[in-house]
Amino acid sequence: MVEFFKSAWALLLGMMLLMVGNGMQGTMLGIRGEAAGFSTFEMSMVMSAYFVGFLGGSQLAPDMIRRVGHVRVFAALASFISAVLILYPAFEHSIVWIIGRVMIGFCFSGVYVTAESWLNNAATNDTRGKALSVYMMVQMVGIVTAQGLVTLPDPSGFLLFIIPSVLVSISFAPILLSISPTPAFETTKPMSLRELLGNSPLGVTGMFLMGGVFSAQFGMSAIYATRVGLSVGELSLFIASFYIGATVCQYPLGWISDRMDRRILIMVGSFIGALGAVLGLFAGDNYSMLLLSAFAIGGFSNPLYSLLIAHTNDFLEYEDMAAASGGLVFVNGVGAIAGPLIIGGAMDRIGPQGFFIYLIVLLAVLSAYAGYRTTRRSAPPVEETGSYTAVMPTASPVAVEVAQEVAIETALEEEQEAESVAN
Repeated sequence: MVEFFKSAWALLLGMMLLMVGNGMQGTMLGIRGEAAGFSTFEMSMVMSAYFVGFLGGSQLAPDMIRRVGHVRVFAALASFISAVLILYPAFEHSIVWIIGRVMIGFCFSGVYVTAESWLNNAATNDTRGKALSVYMMVQMVGIVTAQGLVTLPDPSGFLLFIIPSVLVSISFAPILLSISPTPAFETTKPMSLRELLGNSPLGVTGMFLMGGVFSAQFGMSAIYATRVGLSVGELSLFIASFYIGATVCQYPLGWISDRMDRRILIMVGSFIGALGAVLGLFAGDNYSMLLLSAFAIGGFSNPLYSLLIAHTNDFLEYEDMAAASGGLVFVNGVGAIAGPLIIGGAMDRIGPQGFFIYLIVLLAVLSAYAGYRTTRRSAPPVEETGSYTAVMPTASPVAVEVAQEVAIETALEEEQEAESVAN
């Protein structure tokens, strides 16, 4: 791992700064959109637009990298991100913000694809799993730090947008000035959605629902917080609680998942997440209860992303796992696009509490469907299932494919150990 940190410290530092910028932009748009008088529907379009761009970027960025190389793609896209962040306060119009969010989503997706392929190249077979874990923690630190920075400047001024723009501009300096070689870029041809659905109905359905749940946390939580009248400080801590919960619960749930039928854990985890949303629905003016709700939702929903990937792997051959990752990420992205639009409609009709009602419905549906799937076929023996590898919904298809490689390598090592013991 020492060698990995020597070669990847610039990448990890740059990605943390990028995540701070990304974490700030969603929150600050929620705050400024309320001040500018945007309707809930307009803001839901703005938030959904990010995921439209992100999904498009994940499909197109690999070809861009093959044509012009990692360095040029990374520098160009990061520069666009920095520019759009400055333009937001200069043109407070929903159409301009929607276009800006599509651009930023596209650019962040391309940056993630580039950085994650660098990360994979910097790691060895022995350190790849740990490297992915460190990368995920860096992402979480960046997003949580972003919520603290939102409270510093006056939200009505330009500084709230200048800070993330500067951080993004600084972020790619250590990466582009490092001496790490740029890797050759390869991606696996994705498995068809029909074949993927046939192998794992719960995996595909769950990833679609989780896209909607994650987009609610990443985009619409700020809209909800402004609509119920939370102060900037309260809003920031509320949003941070989702990601703190995810960080705290990720590895314990992963450890448990390697020792039981994952469908049952998915059923229980999504049910607890739904209960957390119920708690938020009835929190009223009890701010502590609202924070507990966000912690429970984030803590038990975000790990489901990795759980669903691991569950899908349990019904695939090793050679098919990498191909499945692209399809799962695509389905998740479609769910993320739809999520803010549905929440916006719900909040327009029944008020801010539509945010929690939406989460209750999605998590309850996932819990019920996971329970149903346990009756349709037997679970594979625990000793024959693959290992859980943590990866966040913010990751690009490259990171998910790396996680698949880690799972395959771990499974092969465990098989070799079992054979040596038997002999």
